[in-house]
Amino acid sequence: MRSKNILDIHAPVTDALAAGKPVVALESTIITHGMPWPRNNEMAADVEALIRAEGAVPATIAVIDGRLKVGLSDSERAALAQAKDPMKLSRADLAFALAEGRTGGTTVAATMIAAHMAGIAVFATGGIGGVHRGAETSFDISADLDELARTPVIVVSAGPKAILDTEKTLEVLETRGVPVVAFATDTMPAFWSRQSPHKAPLRLDTPAAIARFQATRKALGIDGGMLIANPVPEADEIPAEIMAAHIAAAQEKAAREGVSGKGVTPFLLAAILELTDGASLATNIALVKNNAVLAARIAREIAAG
Repeated sequence: MRSKNILDIHAPVTDALAAGKPVVALESTIITHGMPWPRNNEMAADVEALIRAEGAVPATIAVIDGRLKVGLSDSERAALAQAKDPMKLSRADLAFALAEGRTGGTTVAATMIAAHMAGIAVFATGGIGGVHRGAETSFDISADLDELARTPVIVVSAGPKAILDTEKTLEVLETRGVPVVAFATDTMPAFWSRQSPHKAPLRLDTPAAIARFQATRKALGIDGGMLIANPVPEADEIPAEIMAAHIAAAQEKAAREGVSGKGVTPFLLAAILELTDGASLATNIALVKNNAVLAARIAREIAAG
């Protein structure tokens, strides 16, 4: 594990790690780029509360004024939720933000880096980045995939974001040696929807089995993380056939307006929010909460040894 001298670890997180208690990392781009104030702060507080209710300690990760924060106070979280023009930070620019005293939300990749530095084994998010549709010409592939291959953190998500090319994303993860485990289902979830056309590479049905799998990988000396694909609760899902039409319309709009790079995902999510009259955001919040609960249960099993 690398030096911690660039980390500001929140006291409850420090205490939990020292005592061997379960800790769950949380990313912060959903706060800085995912929804407006004050709903972003309310959502983040609710997710942290769910993790505490499961007997684990939440550690929301972000960069604030050039400091890498692992765990936020209520006031820090509220300030981040209202930050003006925060950066969206991945592996390439995390150090830049720290060196230049900037503020930003951490993506899956940057959150994994910070979590591993702090000694946190489990991370809950909404959906990971992956291979964008049309990547065969745009080469738009998220750094999240390489991070999953190199950094030993269990990432609990609702699968790749449905705006992506799920089939190609799964192919890249397989090539990188990243286990993709669907939780209690044989089918890959599709973020807002419980099912996609794609069979899950692996299936496990309990948090204990997930913890045992990762422990066995560690014993074998296999590096890298693991992706857990956790379907959104049935009551909160938007059927895949409905979302497909909205995603296609959002993709067409992005192409017309020449959106590229890091701007693609937030643009598409905003377009889909408008097309679904807000339903996509409600489902997004529900799946994040669902993932946080599962992550806390996995962290408890890891802590129990």
